[in-house]
Amino acid sequence: MDLTTWGLFGLFISAFLAGTIVPFSSEVILSALILGGYDPVTAIVVASIGNFIGGQTTYYTGYLGKWNWVEKYFRVPKEKILKTQERFDRWGPISASLSFIPGLGNAIVLGLGFLKIHPTACAIYMLIGKVARYVIWTYLTFLI
Repeated sequence: MDLTTWGLFGLFISAFLAGTIVPFSSEVILSALILGGYDPVTAIVVASIGNFIGGQTTYYTGYLGKWNWVEKYFRVPKEKILKTQERFDRWGPISASLSFIPGLGNAIVLGLGFLKIHPTACAIYMLIGKVARYVIWTYLTFLI
């Protein structure tokens, strides 16, 4: 399925998926649309909104998590999680700005949600990181 044929809606879908725990990349579709004549600012806004909503979905998926699931399925002792929570309490919201990093970013967001770290602050930093991601990618697209 070629999401570029769906235009901005396809970009939104790809950015949403990229913002969730589903392994997906939206940058290629962003570049294809921009090089195909779509307005870069509109494309950045659409991609950022889709990716942000995907990130929020990941955050709240983690938020619904249970301690015993982590211990049972991932074999991580609760003590280790509590130690990690101390670091996230301090740096968590800012680390949400790293949500744009493929793979690692989604894990950070999932962890922030699981540990219930400052939802509003995480959302703000996450949005900043996701917008920066697409602005930088768009700039790189024009360098090609």
